[in-house]
Amino acid sequence: MEQRPGEHPDEHRRGRLRVYLGAAPGVGKTYAALDEAQRRAERGTDVVVAVVETHGRRCTAERLEGLQVLPRRVVDHRGHELSEMDLDAVLRRHPEVAVVDELAHTNAPGSRHAKRWQDVQELLEAGIDVVSTVNIQHLESLNDVVAHITGVEQRETLPDAVLRGAEQVQLVDMTPEALQRRLSHGNVYPAGRVDAARSNYFRTGNLTALRELALLWLADRVDEGLERYRAQQGIEQTWPARERVVVALTGGPEGSTLVRRAARLAGRGAGGELHAVHVASGDGLVRTSPARLAEQRTLVESLGGSYHRVVGDDVAGALLEFARGVNASRLVVGASRHGRLAALFRAGVGDAVVRGAGAVDVLVVTHEEQPAGLRLPPRARAALSGGRRLLGWVLALGGPAVLTALLGTFPRQDLSTDLMAFLVVVVAAALVGGLLPAVAAALVASLAVNWFFTQPTGRLTIAQPANAVALGVFVLVALAVSSTVDRAARRTEQAARSRAETEALSVLTRTVMAAEDPLAEALEHTRTTFAVTSASWLERTGPSAPWTCVASSGDPPCASPAEGDAEVVVDATASLALRGRLLAAGDRRVLEAFAAQIAALRQRQRLRAEAAQVRRLEEGDAVRGALLTAVSHDLRTPLATLKASVDGLRDEELTLRPEDEAELLASVAESADRLQQLIDDLLDLTRVRSGVVRPHLVATGLDEVVPAVVAEAPPGRVRLELPEDLPAVSTDPGLLRRVVANLVQNAVRHGAGAPVEVVGAVAVEEGRRSAQLLVVDHGPGLPGAAKERAFTPFQRLGDRSGAGLGLGLGLAVARGLTEAVGGRLDAEDTPGGGLTMVLALPLAGAAPAGPAPRPGRPAEVGG
Repeated sequence: MEQRPGEHPDEHRRGRLRVYLGAAPGVGKTYAALDEAQRRAERGTDVVVAVVETHGRRCTAERLEGLQVLPRRVVDHRGHELSEMDLDAVLRRHPEVAVVDELAHTNAPGSRHAKRWQDVQELLEAGIDVVSTVNIQHLESLNDVVAHITGVEQRETLPDAVLRGAEQVQLVDMTPEALQRRLSHGNVYPAGRVDAARSNYFRTGNLTALRELALLWLADRVDEGLERYRAQQGIEQTWPARERVVVALTGGPEGSTLVRRAARLAGRGAGGELHAVHVASGDGLVRTSPARLAEQRTLVESLGGSYHRVVGDDVAGALLEFARGVNASRLVVGASRHGRLAALFRAGVGDAVVRGAGAVDVLVVTHEEQPAGLRLPPRARAALSGGRRLLGWVLALGGPAVLTALLGTFPRQDLSTDLMAFLVVVVAAALVGGLLPAVAAALVASLAVNWFFTQPTGRLTIAQPANAVALGVFVLVALAVSSTVDRAARRTEQAARSRAETEALSVLTRTVMAAEDPLAEALEHTRTTFAVTSASWLERTGPSAPWTCVASSGDPPCASPAEGDAEVVVDATASLALRGRLLAAGDRRVLEAFAAQIAALRQRQRLRAEAAQVRRLEEGDAVRGALLTAVSHDLRTPLATLKASVDGLRDEELTLRPEDEAELLASVAESADRLQQLIDDLLDLTRVRSGVVRPHLVATGLDEVVPAVVAEAPPGRVRLELPEDLPAVSTDPGLLRRVVANLVQNAVRHGAGAPVEVVGAVAVEEGRRSAQLLVVDHGPGLPGAAKERAFTPFQRLGDRSGAGLGLGLGLAVARGLTEAVGGRLDAEDTPGGGLTMVLALPLAGAAPAGPAPRPGRPAEVGG
């Protein structure tokens, strides 16, 4: 008997349970369990098969060879014999290892235990190791989830504690596609159940969801095992789990430390994502080492993350905007490299990020690059442009001086009037230069009013308390107004930007809906909106496959996201890349919205293509079904006639007169001609619908083709009228002959015995001259909608079968061949009753306009 390390051989122990876990039936759980049993038996272990369900699978049954299989216990239940595992027989045999299949199985009524897992527990208590199998859908905790996904409620369930208590749980994994192939090959269910299984439980979505449940369940058990290991080994430091993390890179030497820390956070489980972002200065100056940033980018990508660059003067704001844009759960920043003296003047980026983070967790990582000395802080950059800030300072410093000179030229005014005039200068400085110039303007204005307009003038002292109060109120009001005006100006700018973003997205939506090539128009709008040189949409078939540029606007296009100055990775297989300039963090947020719109557009295009493919398949199925139906009706009569005639001619006991033999031979010839006509129509239809018809267009007179066709019709049934001045047409004479022959045969067949008229004429439509050939019959005709259906393959007048009606291919072939030579074929009512086929052909020497579209059917040659 196998022993655990350090276990005394005579010491009674509980058996060990090993379970093979699968996502669905057929993944190979039983095969894997038997494979382990074979390996243990080869090593000399006493192994028996207590119960195994092969389900008729040959490969599984072959793995039983050489193993001892215990007989089952037969239970009678309501007149039916059910076979179950013989628990007592296994206990009496007491092997070292017992193979017990289908752990969640419900035992037959009258058994010792209601569930097979309870039988297994008794075996384990007896010291017998058990190898078993179970599918993820049988777990009790997942029962409702599985029912919601698959629509099937599992009646046989297994308590989670049983599976959690197993010493080993091994996942038998298989992709949905591979499992479906096994199902199709008959390796899971018998052939009669394959189609029903594939269309129900074994759909790709169901199998993918069940596989994810199995993987996640096992991943949680791995985490539990890891925690047990850490507790047993006394490991106290943190071993991170899964996260979605954004790491801020400045280009400093601490970047590698930050990236590795963020990668560990992102790698804590399934779904972890790592995004590295570098905020570049808006003035275009490079304040970091490009080589170091390139090294850090390579490190990020080697760890499975993505690297991004955004533009922004407010680094903390740009980081938070990017993090919220990618829906990050954590933001990793390095501790400030500025000294303690710098913190007295201005808070570091880390502090600003923490204050504005909101729901985003912020991790400030310490590193060896933090200086111990004192350094002065760098100059904070304003959000306004340099020109506006300069003009604001000019107004702040020069405006009070100019206003003082102007007020000095006027008679002495009241102090309140002077204060209001200086307040205008403060507001102007706030509007132009922002808050700091406005504060400076308020201070300079207060000094000017005190020196020049408050008694006693020429001194900073104030004689009257009321003037002191007025001057103090002026300073407070000036500061409050300047702050309010500055905030309002910023809010106005933000609102204008929001309106511009909304308008850009609205224009994108309208452009996509109205364009003939929506993807190209969307990329062109993206390129012009963000003022870049090119915009490219990239796709690939899998996470490790190379990128392919599906469409682009501008030159040069990007062949991969790494080549773009700004890129948005929509998912593992799609990305939008821009080349030409870096984008600000706010622009990147809008770019992500553009990428989402384009991704939705691509999804709609794929869905339309799939729908079109489904329609083509449905049409093909309908054509095949109609062909089989038509063949069973319309080929039977000529074949039966041929058989009867030939049998009569070959019968040696039958004496035939010469006229009888001639009649039988004529019947054979007629039936053969009809079969030849049907075969020709089928071949022509196949050529037309496959688009392989290649006409040779030459100038041809209708009088060269039509009379020969009419001559083949029954005598007296067709009257021909072709004007002598009828111009030549551009057509293929051979194809035109087939078209006219089909039209004439159809008219004779359905003309109710009345003469058929074939008339040539010249018509003018939309300023274009064409030759028309009218084939007129006076039969029952067709109602409005039926006229267009008459050109559908296997459609016959009244959908009746009978001798001489054919497969209903003549008009379908005629229209297809007509369009192949650039003509048009339509059906119209004949005055007085009947149907008129109008064949319009381009004149020789005229540019072919192509067939005109008809309602309900695209104007194309191929089907």
